[in-house]
Amino acid sequence: MTDVPAGVHRDPWVLRSQIRDVLSFHYPESLDHRYGGFVAQRDERDGHVYDARSRHLVAGARSVHNFAVGALVDGPDWCASAAAHGLEFLETAHWDAEREGYDWLLGGRETVEATRYCYGHAFVLLAGARALQAGIPGARRTIDRAAGVLADRFREENGLYAAEATPDWTLDDYRGLNGNMHACEAHLAAYEATGDDEHLAIARGIAEGLVREPLDRTDGLLWEHFTPDWEPDYDYNRDQPRHQFRPWGIDPGHQAEWAKLLALLDRHLDDPPAWLRERAIELFRGALTVGWDDVHGGFYYTHDLDGEPVVADKYGWPVTEAIGASALLSRWDDSYLEWYDRLWRYARTHLINPAYGTWYRRLTREHERDDPNRGVEVEPGYHPLNNAYVALEVFGDG
Repeated sequence: MTDVPAGVHRDPWVLRSQIRDVLSFHYPESLDHRYGGFVAQRDERDGHVYDARSRHLVAGARSVHNFAVGALVDGPDWCASAAAHGLEFLETAHWDAEREGYDWLLGGRETVEATRYCYGHAFVLLAGARALQAGIPGARRTIDRAAGVLADRFREENGLYAAEATPDWTLDDYRGLNGNMHACEAHLAAYEATGDDEHLAIARGIAEGLVREPLDRTDGLLWEHFTPDWEPDYDYNRDQPRHQFRPWGIDPGHQAEWAKLLALLDRHLDDPPAWLRERAIELFRGALTVGWDDVHGGFYYTHDLDGEPVVADKYGWPVTEAIGASALLSRWDDSYLEWYDRLWRYARTHLINPAYGTWYRRLTREHERDDPNRGVEVEPGYHPLNNAYVALEVFGDG
């Protein structure tokens, strides 16, 4: 699988095959008809279920997104029904009608954790947007509901979103990049699905508030953590460098992901400001210049303010985000195709499971597997599928 001709992943058929591989790994085994929703907790090596009860909001919303994308690109005929199956679960089991928010974690259909996260609600909005594009019934309600909660409960006067609240909607002091990044992504998707300029304006406001102006200490790159007043907090989680959602340090994957989102904003705006392209290029180059491991290949998970690795493990998702970003940046300069092809070769060599075509979540710096990567907060192939979809829109007829 590693000896593939240069440019093969610009072929729409190959990109569609990547999308089908991800979906075929999860269908039909992941669809649950006892509790509803998706069984996302499956071993990434062979697909066996290690937890049949847990229903995580993000995994469920990402799965809806994935099957909806499958329907959009004329994938197998079961894609639309699978997306509808998952959307129904989000709106019945995860939705707390009394307190008007989506519960974070369920056991079957019973709430285990009801903490409200901007991150989770953003993925529900994204799921609704892709489902609407795919013609899934009820998707417009999901868009309006999720966007309404984000606006009413998380959005602050500066146009940015708070990160977390109690089940009864007392906001936590933490402010962060990650939830806002995915809210920007979700509002862009909602704009694509509805044509509502308000979604585009919100996405632009998030980017302008968090990404436009570099911080003094980060050499042009993006910091993850902020105080309630939106001042950078350079000590937050310093003692938890492996935190799944809020690790300390600079995340090269998020630099690439923001480069992709800024390129999408540039494409959608009638008169895009010059800073969008400038920052997209700067962030992408920064991810590669500082975050790429020149010895072993791949992106470090995080590095410090001096560019030294903090967590040197190799995760699959940053590579997929750089694939999507380089595909979009190649519209401005075809030299980015060199990195696009290189990233795919690297993924084929190290990150893609040759038995199924799915991606491993995490490897050591030297690309060894040191544990089975299990937990309730799992990745059902959203990053590789989504960025194959982005690339398909660049190179094909998607």
